[in-house]
Amino acid sequence: MPADTIAAIATAPGRGGVGVIRISGSNLLPFAFALTGKTPKPRYATLADFKAADGATVDSGILLFFPNPQSFTGEDVLELQGHGGPVVMQMLLARCLDLGARLAEPGEFSRRAFLNGKMDLAQAEAVADLIDAATTSAARSAVRSLQGEFSRAIGELNDELINLRMLVEATLDFPEEDIDFLKAANAFGRLDALQLKLAEIFDKASQGKLLQTGLHVVLAGQPNVGKSSLLNRLAGDELAIVTPIAGTTRDALRSTIQIEGIPLHIIDTAGLRETEDEVEKIGIARSWQEIERADALLLLVDAQTGISAADREILARLPEDLKRITIYNKIDLSGAPAERHDEPDTTAISLSARSGEGIDLLRRELLRIAGWHQAEDVFIARERHLRALSDAQEHIATARNIVEGRFPALELFAEELRLTQQYLGQITGEFTADDLLGVIFSRFCIGK
Repeated sequence: MPADTIAAIATAPGRGGVGVIRISGSNLLPFAFALTGKTPKPRYATLADFKAADGATVDSGILLFFPNPQSFTGEDVLELQGHGGPVVMQMLLARCLDLGARLAEPGEFSRRAFLNGKMDLAQAEAVADLIDAATTSAARSAVRSLQGEFSRAIGELNDELINLRMLVEATLDFPEEDIDFLKAANAFGRLDALQLKLAEIFDKASQGKLLQTGLHVVLAGQPNVGKSSLLNRLAGDELAIVTPIAGTTRDALRSTIQIEGIPLHIIDTAGLRETEDEVEKIGIARSWQEIERADALLLLVDAQTGISAADREILARLPEDLKRITIYNKIDLSGAPAERHDEPDTTAISLSARSGEGIDLLRRELLRIAGWHQAEDVFIARERHLRALSDAQEHIATARNIVEGRFPALELFAEELRLTQQYLGQITGEFTADDLLGVIFSRFCIGK
């Protein structure tokens, strides 16, 4: 680890009753004395004046000292709790830099905690996920990951994998025992158990990924089919202007709602039609850009007229792998009942955005296409975790093919198990390239 001292403002920008500056490095007691004229007692709050170079008081507040290794970073850590004005915080930070500290990079405190063995990589990422949590469910799942539940599940899986690898390696060392030795040691039963446990962890991680990122849902369709009314109904607020004039919505409107703790980012777009209005053309072009980035699309049509030729033109332009729901809106005018029914390659919901009838059917359908189910003990996860788990599943499946005789070579079986362990190790940081660490921690807050 570098021996330099880092400092940063740990509280959010702006004004507040309290502002915190965090400092991490080695042998920080002289630093604390130069700043305050006091030598703080470890883990006790010390009332102190924070002094400038000429002895003038910059601020008064609380000084906390956490000696290594019992600190967040595993190094000596100082926390200066002063008044939360931006000018005061900047003056105090400048004084810390004058005393030899340098400005911390984003996520550098958490990165030092990881490198010093205070937490593994999955726990470090959970710190940022807890800060960024958009729902209560996401926050609770992030806390579980921060407390090590995700890491422990991976660790238990790794331990079982290591034991299986030991059996296979022993067989390679004594080839005369060959496959009978593995059968006697229940190696294949252990492989089955590994597959089941890996599938269970992947399911929980998938649910956690959904809690973290949510689902980006685009409302699309021709003008005046009720997209803005549906956005307002889902958001529970009058976010979009609703008029009978075609082309009222000129640009994308965004709102984030939650259903059972899942954040849904709803985007209302301009009506898709041919137009000579230059401003509306720009809005329509942006609508197609949003559709290209969407996780799911709600295609709204008028329940009184059904899917028209213009709607079929829209469907023809949609990405093939885009999940979609056809919404037959305005059943309050058509007299049709609120219902869900299947259509070729999609599902459909008949509802009224104006009255709210059928909205609960839509909410349940959105959760279904998102892949959400009420899994217990969900832990927050990221895309890289899912990729690593998916790769591990592929190698476990290949290992099974080998022992079933499709590719009868125990050396290959052992290699597939080794690769499985390597991908699992990427989750906790046991096998992680430095450039990946740089990408991960660069997305953290400065001061964390």
